[in-house]
Amino acid sequence: MTTKPIVPPDAAPLEQFPDFPPRDDMQNPIYLYDPAHPSALRRHLGSSDTTIVLGETPVAWRPSQILGALKPDLLVAFNVDRARIIAQNGYSINEVGKPPDFVLEVASKNTGRRDDTRKRAGYANYGVPEYWRFDPTGGRYHRTRLAGDRLVDDEYQPIIIHRVDDHRYWGHSAILNLDICWEYSQLRWYDPAAQRYLPTFDEEADARIAAEAARIAAETRVRELEAEIRRLQSP
Repeated sequence: MTTKPIVPPDAAPLEQFPDFPPRDDMQNPIYLYDPAHPSALRRHLGSSDTTIVLGETPVAWRPSQILGALKPDLLVAFNVDRARIIAQNGYSINEVGKPPDFVLEVASKNTGRRDDTRKRAGYANYGVPEYWRFDPTGGRYHRTRLAGDRLVDDEYQPIIIHRVDDHRYWGHSAILNLDICWEYSQLRWYDPAAQRYLPTFDEEADARIAAEAARIAAETRVRELEAEIRRLQSP
């Protein structure tokens, strides 16, 4: 199987974003990458050539912009040139022609205040339609477990967050058509149309193991029945 090159050989070199320092905490590996949420979202949303689901990707008006550049923990954008964004090492709003459609920040001791203030204002300035914040501590860093904002007339308006009980909260993302859930300090994504959660990596692995065990058990039972039939038919 072959894959398309990120940049065609005859294309002029693209201006790239500089490498920004990685986060200095474990929040994203624990709450985004270990459960494989980006992969689950990417499979669910489809159109892999024109839809991006990326983490810690710089966002700015142009690659040369350093002041004011933001690096969301998770971004989603539809109808974009995914290969070009990857080649540029970031998301240039001027070149893409639109901001990301959705961004999410995971709270930490070092980033919580910025997520609620500077980043919120920055994403509104960039025109990001939805900005979400998830705080696994229950509100120690974001002042609330889960928060979402929708851009209305260039200003963010809060999205309603529903409380199920002390351990479960959710709000609806109109951009993704998914419910974003805070459940027992974990981030989950619920598809209201299919009435199911997007599976985590462990849930998918468990399902594959269970399906394989069921297949082996069925094949074993078929062989046992065939052997029993041959025994009964033998003189």
